[in-house]
Amino acid sequence: MGDYLDSTARPDRIAGGVRMIPVSTPAGDFRVWTKRFGNNPDLRVLLLHGGPGATHEYLESVDGYLPAAGVEYYLYDQLGSHYSDQPDEPSLWQIDRFVDEVEQVRLALGLGPESFVLYGQSWGGILAIEYALAHHQHLKGLVISNMMASIPAYNRYAEEVLMPAMDQEALAEIKRLEAAGDTEGSEYEQLLMENHDVVHVCRLPSDEWPEPLTRAFAHTNRSIYVPMQGPSELGASGTLGDWDRTADLHRIDVPTLVMGAEHDTMDPRHLRWMAEQLPRGRYHHSLNGSHLAMVDDADAYFAGLTEFLLAL
Repeated sequence: MGDYLDSTARPDRIAGGVRMIPVSTPAGDFRVWTKRFGNNPDLRVLLLHGGPGATHEYLESVDGYLPAAGVEYYLYDQLGSHYSDQPDEPSLWQIDRFVDEVEQVRLALGLGPESFVLYGQSWGGILAIEYALAHHQHLKGLVISNMMASIPAYNRYAEEVLMPAMDQEALAEIKRLEAAGDTEGSEYEQLLMENHDVVHVCRLPSDEWPEPLTRAFAHTNRSIYVPMQGPSELGASGTLGDWDRTADLHRIDVPTLVMGAEHDTMDPRHLRWMAEQLPRGRYHHSLNGSHLAMVDDADAYFAGLTEFLLAL
């Protein structure tokens, strides 16, 4: 899936539903990649991928479920991600700037409150929460998938629950490599894959991870990911490290689905609590899933998502 576009030749509109949307930023004008699927003027979903700096590619799993439900949806690479322009402008990698980008994309796509549902997964969940707090009047519904409302709470969950359950020798070596700043090498990646990723990120054997998922990992823009998320995969320590919107959830007064999973990197208890704080919130739990439950527990995940969408 996805039409790869040479960055040297990107028209604003390309056959097959792809559209390069102009986005204005404090550092200049750029373009972001979107692709439309389906046609339903009453139910139109814009999907925000994780990262930051990852791509829409791992969300291509929606193609196996949303078309059959009659949902119109848009895959989208945020600015700096693989299919979109990738400016070397560190000043752009701020939450507020990304929120403004989403609003520009919404306007360009003509999405309004009669039909517009915003879906955000992982980092995309942070972005979806922030967008809803700033622009809730444009939303018909909201989906927050696999993202807690507090990075400090997420870090505590990693320290108090996830790390103690790991092989402690492997954990010590992971932490040693992180302290040495050696997080880009194969040793660190292999330790994470064997001791963390196949348990909490995608619960499939690593050699069975779907090609769109491995493609998304390979295409992640580390120059965005590391400054915002931090180099460690066992918590967040970048510019997102202090982000916390737990006190503001009550302000998001639109129908909202919070999605979590039994083996997620995000605390399922916190995600259930989030749904209770939202005025019109509900929670869906993927019993056999992890952070990428749309991949490793897809039937259960999309059953909950489509039920919510079709009830709007």
